[in-house]
Order: sequence, then C-alpha cells, then structure tokens
Amino acid sequence: MKKISWLLLSAAMCAGAAGVALAQNADPYANNAAAGTTQFPFAARAGQDSGAMKTSPAGAVNAGAINAATWKYGPQNAPPAGGSPIWNPAMVKMKAGGKVTGGTVFSTTSPETYCAMANSGYDFMWTEMQHNSRSWNEAARMWAACPWTSAVPGARIAYADEAEEEKALTAGALVLVVPTVRDQAEAIKAVDFAMFPPQGKRSSGGGQAFGANFWGGVPGGYRATINDNLVLILMIETISGIMDADRIAAVPGVTAVFAASGDLGNHTGFTQGNPDYERVINVVHDAAIKAKVRLCGPFAWRDRPDFTCFQNGSETALIAAGARAELGALLNTQGRPTAGPFAPGGSAYIAPTPPGGRGGQ
Repeated sequence: MKKISWLLLSAAMCAGAAGVALAQNADPYANNAAAGTTQFPFAARAGQDSGAMKTSPAGAVNAGAINAATWKYGPQNAPPAGGSPIWNPAMVKMKAGGKVTGGTVFSTTSPETYCAMANSGYDFMWTEMQHNSRSWNEAARMWAACPWTSAVPGARIAYADEAEEEKALTAGALVLVVPTVRDQAEAIKAVDFAMFPPQGKRSSGGGQAFGANFWGGVPGGYRATINDNLVLILMIETISGIMDADRIAAVPGVTAVFAASGDLGNHTGFTQGNPDYERVINVVHDAAIKAKVRLCGPFAWRDRPDFTCFQNGSETALIAAGARAELGALLNTQGRPTAGPFAPGGSAYIAPTPPGGRGGQ
C-alpha cells in the first residue's frame, strides 16, 4: 500500500510540474472521499440486459432508441448565457478583420528561442509540425515555458487527424493550421477533431491546456468556450482542394482558408505571376469571400486584396534579418586573412559584402 501511495504521489507531483490542472480528471469518482460507497440508482441489474439501447429511464431528455443524429445534448459544459467570451487575442483580431501574423518556429526545440519569438510582436506562433521532426513533447515544453506571451501558441500539424489535433490542442494551441485539405470530407474531419461536442468529436482528457498557467482560468472556462476561441485555418494546396474550395471554406467551425503559395505551385506546375497559378489562388480567394471566412497566405501577399492572415519568417531567417538591420554598413566586414581557412578559397571564407548587397554565401 505504501508503494502504491508513493507512486500516486509521484505521478501527481510530475503532473503539477508539467502544468497540468490536477482537477481535470476523466474519472468522475477519482476524488471520492468514500470510495466503494457510491450509489448508482440507474445502473443495470447484475446479469440482466437493461434494454437501454431502445428504452430511456424515467426523466431522461432523450426518449426512445439512441440516435446520434437526433440526440439532444445536455447542459454540461454549455457556454455562458449570451455566448462565449472571446479571450483569444488572435481570434479577436480575426473577427475584427485585422491583419494577423504568425511567426514560424521551424526547427528550434529551445524554449528560450521560442519565447523570444513569441514576444517579438507576432499574433501567434506557427510551430511547424508538418515539415519538422520535433516531438509533441518538445513543442509542449516550449509553449509551457511562456504560455502568456504576446503571440499565442499555434501549430501546423501534419494532416487532419484525431491524434495530431488532440496533441496540439491538449498542449495548449489556440491556432491550429491543417495542411493539404483536399475536399469537404477532410475539412469536416479537421473540424470534428478540433471541436468539443456538440459541435465536434474532440475527446476530453485534460492536459496542459486545462492548467491554471494556461487556459484553465479563462472567462467561462476552457472546455465551455474553446470552440468559439480556437482559430482553425485550413490550407488548400492541391487541385482536388481547389475543385472543392467552396465547400471546404463553408464547413462550420472553419475560421480561415489558406492559399498555399508553395504547394499550389508544386501541385499545378506553375509559378506566381503565371495565369494558371493566379487562377487557382483566386479560387481560394473567392471561396473565402463566399463563406465569409478569413483569407490567409504568405507574408509577401500582405497587400494582396482580401488577404488578412499570414505565415511569416522562421527563427533562422529572423536572426539573419535582425543582424542585417542592426549591423547595417558593418555587415560582413570581417578581417580578411590571406592564409588559413578564412582566406579566399578557404573552407570558412565569406565573400565581402557588395555595396547595397547582403553578402555572405
């Protein structure tokens, strides 16, 4: 018994250190002070078929056979009267039609680097989980280092998938970017696993997002209000996605559609400025306008009509840009040895910066 108690205490201490709200437990009897004495007045009799599939108990809201299509959802976890307060700054700006920027955390697993990015002026962090091999534990650790930064945590996951979406949202993401959405069915799947019932099918298992140092204390409660506060961006990147763009954008729960500049070139064989390329970008534009959702793209398109949310540069690009801005005329003006690895032709040689140029290799 002592060993079991110690294991339970250790687990609780670890959960607390990770920022998990201990009150969040999927077992409603976990904190029962009188274990083994709970009464179950509606329980089936031992060894007997209760007939519950077709017959409801007295006082039930849902009468008759159980049917998912007609089920009346109960009051538990309902948003406050009058609707959910919008406490996610990225969603506030989206609803106001402002231009929303996401800085790309591409390769780092360093909490220090992440926090510097998250406090540098963006609206959200686009933590790259599609084209990077970092683990969800590493992403969650970065977010936990500074959850209340000026840029809220967000992620581009690998694809519309229950496990991918659950891990991002449980870790605390307030912006979820789903790539390569090819048709309405995939868009519905993306919404289903991003939203709690009755709007979607997201599981409730606690986690970092529910913690007091994340969103556990938001107005109205996290579980009851996150459906209205989550920014869900679906990327249209393929010809099949273009063909179903109107229906993708119109799925309830979608906040924005993203015209994927790179992959639409990859999947069409044309580049920006070509009529065939511009045509498919305009299809995404038109779908967003019809569905009255936001339209996203690369930051280079910030002056393109109707685009109001953007993917911005990565941490490595920003370090280089920051150095250029700070150094100005002193950029790449290192001493020039005539011998050794830093001499012309050496393995570490960097070419002099031409007037007005960036220099380097």
